[in-house]
Amino acid sequence: MIRFIFVALFVGLFLILSIPLMFVEWIIGKFRMDLKNRSSLAIVNWAFGVVLWMSGTKVTVIGEENVPKDRAVLYVGNHRSFFDILITYVRVPRPTGYIAKDSLEKVPLLSIWMRDLHCLFLDRSDIKKGLKTILEGIDKLKSGISICIYPEGTRNKTQEELLPFHEGSFKLASKAKCPVIPMTINNSSAVFEDHFPKIKKTHVVLEYGRPVMIDELSPEDKKQVGEYFHRIILETYRKNKELV
Repeated sequence: MIRFIFVALFVGLFLILSIPLMFVEWIIGKFRMDLKNRSSLAIVNWAFGVVLWMSGTKVTVIGEENVPKDRAVLYVGNHRSFFDILITYVRVPRPTGYIAKDSLEKVPLLSIWMRDLHCLFLDRSDIKKGLKTILEGIDKLKSGISICIYPEGTRNKTQEELLPFHEGSFKLASKAKCPVIPMTINNSSAVFEDHFPKIKKTHVVLEYGRPVMIDELSPEDKKQVGEYFHRIILETYRKNKELV
């Protein structure tokens, strides 16, 4: 329980004390958006790193060399924990926005940092708004901002290894013509969700698969691209179970 208290205090203090930084970032963005992107990434990566250290989360990373550093990519992965975002975000080599549920847009201060990091808020109950968010994501990918999406559509709270993947998640990559990087995370729910509200020292395995261009898939796989990546991540998930 003590880890939870320390993490909660740190996050609260960071959001409050970083208000002047938000103002500075806003000014920088008026003149040098590229500099703002890099500085916002560095600030939040530092904060996420502190939270992971406080929580006692040890991460083994496999296949990080598969992530291109010179172009935007679409990350897709399984999702069981709030900590999935922290675990993966501290490793991104370039500005990266996450597709998040629209309720987070209403959280004071947090939503400002999320916008600065190019996160997009998805309203799953409104098809028109959802399509607009996808189009914004395509524009960001084309402009060099990577995007991360969890194609299960929500955190997996079931006993199933993976929920079905939504096919629409992959339109981002097919329209922007960027590589898809499969991410497989094992054991992240053991940090927090498995014993809420306690945070426990945990070993997590994160594996990056090889980049895939959707245009280069076989006609069969193109028809069911969600199933194609579901299969890759499920196989990796089962393989890495013995490592945690």
